[in-house]
Amino acid sequence: MTLNAMEDFRRDLGYHVVRGDDGQIVLTAHLKDRFHDVRMEVIADYETLAITAARVNFVRHPSVDCPNVAWRMERLVGFVIGKGLNRKLQETFGGGEGCGNLRVMLQGLLPLAINVKAASGFTDEQEMLDSIKKRLAGSCAGYPRRSE
Repeated sequence: MTLNAMEDFRRDLGYHVVRGDDGQIVLTAHLKDRFHDVRMEVIADYETLAITAARVNFVRHPSVDCPNVAWRMERLVGFVIGKGLNRKLQETFGGGEGCGNLRVMLQGLLPLAINVKAASGFTDEQEMLDSIKKRLAGSCAGYPRRSE
């Protein structure tokens, strides 16, 4: 049996986060598959976690219309990463005028800024993980809120 391009499909999604000396967190994501090569960069202020810049580059895309959504990245500027993130991404990239791929990329990328801030000042990995666990308690199943 011969499989078509979607019956034998691989998609790679990678993230990179770095805290700059200038008080910014630079978050990058790269989605690549047979039809896509999409690269994005989001810059957030370290102190406030407010997004100061956001851009995307559609290197390869299945439709000539895909890059038409790139301007929506600007709608993220000023948003503070945290509560309301999923709602903001759905409003910005949902529906027939949005892009599910960008939404998925951002849903995985932006919370990493919170981790950078929670891990700040630690050189010991276990101490860092303990701090992250404490600061993110109640945010997901991995960090349940426990009563003392």
